[in-house]
Amino acid sequence: MSDEMHHFSMGLWLLGLAFVVSVVGSVVGLACTRHSAAATHTAARMRWLFMGALSIGGVAIWLMHFIAMLGFAVPGSPIRYNLTWTIVSAVISVTAVFVGLLILGTTFRLSKLLAGGLVVGIAVNIMHYLGMRALHFQGEIHYNMYFVALSVLIAVVAGTAALWFTMVLESTVLRFIAGVIMGIAVVGMHYTGMAAVEVTHDPSAPAPQGLEVFAFLFPVFVLGLLALAVPIVGVLTAPDRATAQMESAADDLAFEAREFADR
Repeated sequence: MSDEMHHFSMGLWLLGLAFVVSVVGSVVGLACTRHSAAATHTAARMRWLFMGALSIGGVAIWLMHFIAMLGFAVPGSPIRYNLTWTIVSAVISVTAVFVGLLILGTTFRLSKLLAGGLVVGIAVNIMHYLGMRALHFQGEIHYNMYFVALSVLIAVVAGTAALWFTMVLESTVLRFIAGVIMGIAVVGMHYTGMAAVEVTHDPSAPAPQGLEVFAFLFPVFVLGLLALAVPIVGVLTAPDRATAQMESAADDLAFEAREFADR
């Protein structure tokens, strides 16, 4: 057995692609979160939150991770992925982000913001390390705990900042910046987490079993981008907060008018 450094190939274009996917998922997800705060009915709010969690947890975090992992290599060993852990990491990522957004609520409160940011930040890290658990090669992975702790800190701080921007700022441009911040947080956390990886290569170990990353990533990439079409259309066609409040007030007035007329 020998200690070897893993390395990333495919150059900066892969980093760029991972970053773009993460930013797009974050921007769409945070826009859905914003619309959930304006929703006047619980069912509508839950739909917006689910679309937000799917965009952030499924695309910005999970899909970004496996795109970035295309460049991961252990010299002398093939890389394979366990499908079960890969699916589990996706489900946990989406679920945890949903819980974090649910905690955030519809009105700004510092305690809820900090709790929501903590849950979303932790979700990024849970997904990352579960995704790494799905990875198999001839050898073992160990982690430098200082880099692990730093990756957690980056995700929690930047995730909290992005949620704060989303809740407080009315400007669409500034909310887009919030999505960029969250994209930076996710990608920064990923590569900080990868800096924590220490690989022990064992050429005598049996060949790893599982899927090649391309075998599941390409269809997932296509499906993920298609899935984003639903929340994107929803965001583009949904009324803003002020319009939603006016429509809600109009509905209340109409209801009261009908009640009065029936008397």
